[in-house]
Amino acid sequence: MSTKTATPPAPAVQHEAPAPQRPTKKAHRAWDEVPRWQIYFPLGAYLLFTLIPFYWILLFALRKPGSTSLVPWPMTFEHFEKVWTQRSFGTYFENSVYVGIATLVMTTVVALAGGYALARFNFRIKRAFMLALLCSQFVPGALLLVPLFQIFAELQMINSLGSVIIAETVFQLPLSMILISGFIRNVPYSLEEAAWVDGCTRFTAFRVVVLPLLRPGLIAVGSFAFVHSWNHFLFALMFLSNQEKQTIPVGLNSLMSADSVDLGALAAGGIIAALPVVIVFAFIQKWLITGFSAGAVKG
Repeated sequence: MSTKTATPPAPAVQHEAPAPQRPTKKAHRAWDEVPRWQIYFPLGAYLLFTLIPFYWILLFALRKPGSTSLVPWPMTFEHFEKVWTQRSFGTYFENSVYVGIATLVMTTVVALAGGYALARFNFRIKRAFMLALLCSQFVPGALLLVPLFQIFAELQMINSLGSVIIAETVFQLPLSMILISGFIRNVPYSLEEAAWVDGCTRFTAFRVVVLPLLRPGLIAVGSFAFVHSWNHFLFALMFLSNQEKQTIPVGLNSLMSADSVDLGALAAGGIIAALPVVIVFAFIQKWLITGFSAGAVKG
């Protein structure tokens, strides 16, 4: 009797998955197909168009009086010394710094309180109040000059830096409150509730939990208020008649007369006026972009 050994079945042929093909050089993205000159040429033209006025100001400020050279060489700082000492720009600079910092602090504090109320509380006239804040942005500052002048005259605040500070704060508050309220809405309400459970009061929870998260928004609002008050011309011109109380925009206007304009002194004064703003934006650029983008999005 013969025994047949069973042959094991042949193993099933496993088909290996094909290896992923590497993208060839022909697979480009859509924007890679655009020639580079079509990107760099408009950007270069825009950069040139932007930088030429700044170079022109530096040229008039640094070259000697009466020179017609297109290169400020040899350089001179005679115009800067003239506007700083003879044209009282040192006093104008101090007044502008005082007005800017005071406006920054007052606008930030009041906008923080009002923005928190708009973001966390519900009341009957909330929508009407928000609408009034939005509509106030369409009112130009020139329309506020007459009523504000009458109010400050009754309060005997004409020719005082306090009148300019109050006017700038009132003018900046609507937009600042809207931005701060939008930023607070992005902070989870549960964080405050957890602090309340731990025994914190509403103010303590706001100070410890919410306020540190509002740093970008506060920097954005404060910088916006400072720059606007630094550059604003109308309020300082109307409410300040004494030369010792005037700010830099009014001082720049005094360099121009009906008969002649000292271009060198005017250019030097413009650089002095623009330099603090450029330095501020250079240091807070990251916080400024983050604050405005976060405050503009509804949470």
